[in-house]
Amino acid sequence: MERLRIAVIGVGHLGQHHARLLASMQDVELVGVVDTKPGRADEIAAKYGTRAFTDAADVLALVDAAIVAVPTESHVAVALPFIARRAAVLVEKPLASSMADADRLIDAADRHQSLLAAGHTERFNPAVTTALPLVANPRFIEVHRLGVFPERSLDIDVIFDLMIHDLDLLLACVGSDVVSIEAVGVHVLTPRTDIANARVRFASGCIANLTASRISRERVRKARFFQHDSYVSIDFASQEVDVYRLVPSTGRPTIQGGKLPVTHDEPLHRELVDFVEAARTGRAPGVPARAGRAALALATRIAEQMEAAL
Repeated sequence: MERLRIAVIGVGHLGQHHARLLASMQDVELVGVVDTKPGRADEIAAKYGTRAFTDAADVLALVDAAIVAVPTESHVAVALPFIARRAAVLVEKPLASSMADADRLIDAADRHQSLLAAGHTERFNPAVTTALPLVANPRFIEVHRLGVFPERSLDIDVIFDLMIHDLDLLLACVGSDVVSIEAVGVHVLTPRTDIANARVRFASGCIANLTASRISRERVRKARFFQHDSYVSIDFASQEVDVYRLVPSTGRPTIQGGKLPVTHDEPLHRELVDFVEAARTGRAPGVPARAGRAALALATRIAEQMEAAL
């Protein structure tokens, strides 16, 4: 089978890792990397043995698929020409900078019958894929995603940069409509929201409490799911899963459980393997664009709720 020809558009903090992993995949030909920053594409291309470009238009006719890892506000402008050529496209999260732009991407993909995936990498975390089958009708979910102050993604609020990972996971595992939101956000070091907390109530009765920060002194990425007879804990960073269950007995009930075996792997690598296979076979990707749209819609509702509370 011929190798799938792919280009990475935008090789900054995250895009460079797309290039690194794609360059190592035997069924992929990394035909080029694109970046408008002077010298950046040359640097990454030399590192991974491919060609450098400064304009995405120059690789349109050379590829079967593209990774779009440019700043969010440019997602639509960069992705649409590839979609129009029926290339498979993976757009990094958030899918777009607005719901209208997300709909433009999805409508174009439907019209041209082009595969469109959303880059919600955490879905491919081995700890997540191990834990989620054990989550059934959760009643309370607690999530903390705390990071130190970065030099990236400061063009968007922490809701769209960090919290959106967990919003996507919530929608995937709860499977119920959101009925109410309480949220607060604080601008601390930038003009945008740097720390945010949201309390999301679902029609099922489940309540999720999420905190996201990019100004913490230490990194924490954990989620806990409480349900009728069990407790599931995920450490995204260490890729660890703990599960405890209530074991009924004729006497005093006991709690049993502990760590589950998890086969560690780089989530981005798993995401790219999934995308390449989807592009080859025509099946739906692990996180289709409509799931990315749903996460963006919930993030937008939370941001609007924060603004209303000011």
